[in-house]
Amino acid sequence: MRTSRTLGLVMIAPAAVMIVLFFLMPVVLTAVFSFTNMTTATGISGGAFQIAPNALDALRREMPDVAQQLTEPRYAIDEEGIKSVEGLGLDPGIPRELREKHLGEVFQSRRDAERMIKDLQDRPSTRDVKQISEQFNRSAANLRFASKDDLFASLDKFGFKLTAGQKESLAKATYTGWNWTTENFSRIASSPDMAQILLNTLLYVALVLVLFNTTYAMALAIWTHYMPDMPATIFRSIWLLPRITPVVIYVLMWKWLAWDTGFISVLMGKFGFPPKNYLLDSAYHAWLFVVLINGFIGASMGMLVFSSALRGIPKSQFFASEVDGASRWQQIRYIILPQMRWPILFVTCYQTLSLLASFNEILLSTRGGPGKATEVWSLAAYHTALNNYAGNLEYGLGAAMALVLVVIGIILSLAYLRVFNYATLVARPLIED
Repeated sequence: MRTSRTLGLVMIAPAAVMIVLFFLMPVVLTAVFSFTNMTTATGISGGAFQIAPNALDALRREMPDVAQQLTEPRYAIDEEGIKSVEGLGLDPGIPRELREKHLGEVFQSRRDAERMIKDLQDRPSTRDVKQISEQFNRSAANLRFASKDDLFASLDKFGFKLTAGQKESLAKATYTGWNWTTENFSRIASSPDMAQILLNTLLYVALVLVLFNTTYAMALAIWTHYMPDMPATIFRSIWLLPRITPVVIYVLMWKWLAWDTGFISVLMGKFGFPPKNYLLDSAYHAWLFVVLINGFIGASMGMLVFSSALRGIPKSQFFASEVDGASRWQQIRYIILPQMRWPILFVTCYQTLSLLASFNEILLSTRGGPGKATEVWSLAAYHTALNNYAGNLEYGLGAAMALVLVVIGIILSLAYLRVFNYATLVARPLIED
């Protein structure tokens, strides 16, 4: 017994590793990233402190006096500037005296720095004074610091008089890396665009799920159930084509149908209508094609599940009902549908989660257009985190959108279990063999 158990654990170990790496870890990382402000600008491994123009703009709103100080140049006598003075080819006594007597001094203005330079023993000319002072021109703006302490030390070196609170606010405004935050969820809750995308998603899932993935799939399964085996097999095989065809080729076939040079435009041109792209000419047409493209794929999968379930119903029930004079509709209502609750629950849950997460067909056909008329939540998360026209990919916001989608999927799944009365489906049968 112990050997068998050990062997079982060994055999299941690769599957467990795959589940952890490719299912659990992405979910956990998505949840972690959703509470950060990670973007292309911040990177994913931390950042530095830089008084960049965007940081100065934020500081001008919060601390205008500090922002004004940071934009004003300082003249610091440092080793770097002294070496630059040595390279000017002036009297060697000038850089020597600067190093010996003035190293580390900071002047608030160019006038103060030039006054000090004029008082040097070698008395440089006015032209040389201006050259020398320029070598010590320093500004905190656009400088990059590896740590907060380096930033504060530089500010102290340049003579900025800031309180501890002002320094912390400055560090927060100038940090270029990511931070922990809940702002992503606030943006999602307050954005009108997100509300519209959520409505698009609910409409998309409801239309495809109700019209095709369950209703039409069930109709196909029942039709083929009453057909002879050979025609039924051929019919099911034809309906499998949308699912087994590569998605790029499948969508291109629909585009060929709807393009301004496609079949519909050619056909309508026979009746005097000008050619146009029926896929993107209006939001109504875009939605029609999005539902049809995804619906045919979903219907094929539901048809297979329901057809397999129908084969599990004892044929004796159909024969007995025919003897009692039951019609086809009565067989469907009283024999088929009551025994299809498990398959319907599975298809509904599976296809809901699939529709919430899938966006390949929409991306390839309409890219969420025209405008954002067909932009669904998963596609918006993809555009936000991985591919957008602005260039600054917002990893944290995209992860937060994905996490919201996971929560929506869990809520809908629990609702389905309630609607289908899951407790009765798993209850022990009243009659035991």
